[in-house]
Amino acid sequence: MFAFQFHCHQISVAGLWFTTNPDIRRDNKPKQRRAILIATIFAHMLVPLAVRAGAGPNLVSRRLLVVAAAATAVPDLDVAAFLYGIPYGDPFGHRGFTHSFAFAGLAGLAATFFASRLNSNKLISFWTIFISMASHPVLDSLTNGGYGVAFFWPMSDARYFLPWQPIMVSPIGIRGFFEARSIQVLISEFFWVLLPLLAAIITAVSARRFRDKRKKALMHKHEHL
Repeated sequence: MFAFQFHCHQISVAGLWFTTNPDIRRDNKPKQRRAILIATIFAHMLVPLAVRAGAGPNLVSRRLLVVAAAATAVPDLDVAAFLYGIPYGDPFGHRGFTHSFAFAGLAGLAATFFASRLNSNKLISFWTIFISMASHPVLDSLTNGGYGVAFFWPMSDARYFLPWQPIMVSPIGIRGFFEARSIQVLISEFFWVLLPLLAAIITAVSARRFRDKRKKALMHKHEHL
């Protein structure tokens, strides 16, 4: 068990502990890496599947699931900033504003305008897109390389990591991924991302099926009273 000493109040984000003291996990300097690194897109896209498993296919339609899966990759479009000479640590650089909760909220809000086309309602559309997109910076903050994440932009440009960083980072770009220690990266994500999400999906599906069976049993009982 790892013991962490915190000097401030802690809050839970999706079951993960995050400290509100910027002096503990704030990281405004790049770690010494030979490549700019990120968690792979494969891990990010598992989150919408977990959301659908928990809410059920009646609420999270296939169309909404596909859009949510695509939304998990949107934050990393900020790598285009490198082409224009924008520094990594800039608010508009990598892991900057597109990795903020505000950006995920705006995406969720946009989804509400297309709720009917997504075969869902506005509330479910918002939360599905928001959770899916916000999970991207949360997973990035669990990696062991690169800069931290600008969670609280535009209120703050500070970069953060979560206190525990077990996930090995992956190089940006498909070519870099398959050339640089890809096996180690996949093993890391298998243990720290895939297995926990699969466990969450199985638990959510089992709980939903148990709830549905219980509901049907109660309805059947009332019909024979």
